[in-house]
Amino acid sequence: MGWNSWDSYGTTVTEDEVLANAAVLAERLLPTGWDTVVVDIDWYDPAARSHGYNDGSTLVLDAYGRQLPAENRFPSAAGGRGFGPLADQVHALGLRFGVHMMRGIPRIAVEQGLPVEGTTWTARDAADTTSVCPWNDDNYGLDHGHPAAQAYLDGLVAQLAGWGVDFLKVDDMLAPYHPDAVEAWALAIERSGRDIVLSLSPGTHLSTAHVEHLREHAQMWRVCDDLWDRWEDVHAQFARLARWAPFQRPGGWADADMLPLGRIGLRAERGDPRHSLLTPEEQRTILTLWVMARSPLMVGGDLPTSDPATLDLLANPAVGHVLQNGTDGREVVREPLDDGELIVWTAVEGATTYVAVFWTGATPRTVSVPLASLVGHAGATGSWTTRDLWDPRTTPDLHPTPWEPEGALVLEVPSHGVRWVSCQPAEPIRPNQETA
Repeated sequence: MGWNSWDSYGTTVTEDEVLANAAVLAERLLPTGWDTVVVDIDWYDPAARSHGYNDGSTLVLDAYGRQLPAENRFPSAAGGRGFGPLADQVHALGLRFGVHMMRGIPRIAVEQGLPVEGTTWTARDAADTTSVCPWNDDNYGLDHGHPAAQAYLDGLVAQLAGWGVDFLKVDDMLAPYHPDAVEAWALAIERSGRDIVLSLSPGTHLSTAHVEHLREHAQMWRVCDDLWDRWEDVHAQFARLARWAPFQRPGGWADADMLPLGRIGLRAERGDPRHSLLTPEEQRTILTLWVMARSPLMVGGDLPTSDPATLDLLANPAVGHVLQNGTDGREVVREPLDDGELIVWTAVEGATTYVAVFWTGATPRTVSVPLASLVGHAGATGSWTTRDLWDPRTTPDLHPTPWEPEGALVLEVPSHGVRWVSCQPAEPIRPNQETA
């Protein structure tokens, strides 16, 4: 759970902007679990601009071809200190610090034949110049058949670890899938001696066939391309997350991408400055779906300039609690009804069942969901209590209140919206004498 600079600043975020967001995260959201700050792509490009990448830009590198923060954007990096001072300030707020990296080795390092630290090899020995990213030309791939490649990565990750980096988002790894690069990054992190989370991107057409390999080497992996503040992007995630949810387990998480909530697009890759175009109901839907599917949560909005309603949404205690404590999140119902779909997810925590009832249609709809489809105690009797997790002041309708086979949750669900409730037995479940 954390904040990432991409949706607001694209390639252009500055040190002051990172610290401003970190301060709000620590003060407003850390108590409910939001604890990580991530500087996204091209922090080593002094000429970074909004709405795209610079072809052939003069990146800031050290003598061994490793990226350094651009000092015009990150002044505390002066004197070869890298991200160390910025990471120290983030850590002082009780937060973790992360950065984005691209697969491979900078083209400039290869063209200049820079040495690989501690070896007699150069970047030319390490590089695979036939392996290139189709959307960013900063790097060549690495030739993992040559020991120079692992030596370069070991030195790069050791430097990042020395700066105090806790989280690495490594891009251009999964589309197409690069198993050699995944393994090499994992090995470099292990050799660094620092506990660093490895997050892999992007997830375009990522197959569940890779899940065992992913679990062995990474902690997070994207399952989609970049997601923006469009309903069609959110709607497409229902099917993806239903496919990936059964594979979620501690230590390895399918990632549904960043949450485009709050004020975004300030200097982003896509769109102009705006508050998220998702409606309030769609914003509840995206957060609830991500939580029920146990996706990592990285919000992309600029927190200091986002509206209070967004911060209240993110700070809802149920978000962090269910994400961290709910288990067995899964889609249990999907039914087409007129102009939309009724989609129901459940998760459990002890005797409590969390239920998310989604409606994708264009107008509100009242739906009835049998309790026996949700809590799995058919043939039992007892009384149940329900609580609305988005609005604890309301009590969802439970008809009838005592458990009966025909009992149901009756909910009015907004357009593109969700009703998110907890169901808990008010007394121990006991066999129904009439059906025993």
